[in-house]
Amino acid sequence: MKKFFIGLVIGAVVAFPLGINFGKDVPLFSNPFAAKPDITERVKERTEEMLKDTKEAIHEATKPVKEQMQK
Repeated sequence: MKKFFIGLVIGAVVAFPLGINFGKDVPLFSNPFAAKPDITERVKERTEEMLKDTKEAIHEATKPVKEQMQK
């Protein structure tokens, strides 16, 4: 019974940081307590990506019918 509790404690100590990293979607063996990038930087990066994707989708949707039929 003593080995079970020791294994349980060691497992919890190892699993806790791995679970934090898994939840943050970062590499499992990275530092779970590292500072996150500034939120304004993350918003700017994602906004640029979304604008690019949206522009491409609008461009595809507004092509003349002749161009779409030729493909």
